[in-house]
Amino acid sequence: MNERPTRHPAADLGAPPDWSAIRRILVVRADNLGDVVLATPALRALRRAAPHAVIDLLASPVGATVAPMIPAVREVITVSASWQQAGGAAGSAHAAAAKESWLVERIRGRRYDAMLVFTSHGQSPWPAAHVGMLAGICLRAVHSTEFGGAVATHWVTPPPEGTHQADRCLHLLGALGVPPAGPDLELSIPHTDRAPGRAFALLAPGGSCPSKRYPADRYADVARHVAESGLAVLVTGSPKEAALVDEVVTGAAHPDVAPLGDVTVPELAGVVAAADVVLCNNSGCLHLADAAGTPVVATYAGTERLTDMPPRNTTAELLSRPVPCAPCRQFRCPYHQECLDLDPADVAAAALRLTTEVTV
Repeated sequence: MNERPTRHPAADLGAPPDWSAIRRILVVRADNLGDVVLATPALRALRRAAPHAVIDLLASPVGATVAPMIPAVREVITVSASWQQAGGAAGSAHAAAAKESWLVERIRGRRYDAMLVFTSHGQSPWPAAHVGMLAGICLRAVHSTEFGGAVATHWVTPPPEGTHQADRCLHLLGALGVPPAGPDLELSIPHTDRAPGRAFALLAPGGSCPSKRYPADRYADVARHVAESGLAVLVTGSPKEAALVDEVVTGAAHPDVAPLGDVTVPELAGVVAAADVVLCNNSGCLHLADAAGTPVVATYAGTERLTDMPPRNTTAELLSRPVPCAPCRQFRCPYHQECLDLDPADVAAAALRLTTEVTV
């Protein structure tokens, strides 16, 4: 059951701004690629509320790769933010301080009127908002149940846990007087010639952390089952996931299972859009498929609730096993990934079933 967060008496006191008077807006979504995609309904609503404003995005290196496909975004400030790094910031405290000082000055130089900090449940908005305060941004809006003093000008009580990530972003805007402009994800996906000239499935075995990844040997079995049905399989991953892609392709041992090769994120989105079905973990490809309207089967680990970010714009099956430790939010499973103890034949059957439903 979703539980409404406790409201702090100092929260929800900021009055909605006059959006017609705001000319420069910085939206912060400094985590993963999929999180940026899920913010696109809010970015569209913001564009309609402030049609004359410049909207920039502060994103992580991986999140920034999707920005060229977001119509509402003009420019991107890319940063590996210390508040998004687990286990402490890499390098010395002096280097970290220098990076934060650089970020403050860069933001100050762009003279933003407003900063909107989008976060997932459990993420703190306060470090980003503090950067905005130091940079002189007059309006700084966040979701939080924890006291942050005067760091934010608009401190909004978040919606209940389990609220869809896209709706969570829209909720923050709603508290600022911005009406929604539809729930659909919005990406301008380019055409690509990287897709084969036949029916195919795209398989993405990677994920942002080990706890989210269905085992590579099982994905190899999935790929082989799908290929044996007559559907070609392209296997994709980031450059850091090259060994994982190779493990799946080699393990499948089928001539119709092959690596996609190096692609940019817009090129990958084009391949996703051309695919008959996408198979992936709870990862960026899940949300690219949702934005493209491509059927998707996700091996969905118990790291998050099923309500947090499921596809809503395409046909989808989220496969997992119920476990008492979910949602765990763990980067590495301390047990045996019982939540992903799925038969590869069942995963392949789900994908083939979706392709049949689409073609019937």
